Amino acid sequence: MIAGLLLIITLIVIRFQDRSPVMPSEITLPDGTAPLAVTNGPGWYAVVTTDNHILIYDEITGQLRQTVVISTGTD
Repeated sequence: MIAGLLLIITLIVIRFQDRSPVMPSEITLPDGTAPLAVTNGPGWYAVVTTDNHILIYDEITGQLRQTVVISTGTD
């Protein structure tokens, strides 16, 4: 019974380990933009802005890789 309890505690600790992505402490956005959402992938992170753009940055250098304009259908 003690071994079972230790197993359950171990599984809980393993399950709830912090696996959050490592994000830079500061992101420089172009003038006049405000962030709405942030996501990441392998080697990049993206910032969705309130002016309907997705800004994709390099995870290592923090340099802007690509800008995607979101078409809302009302443009």
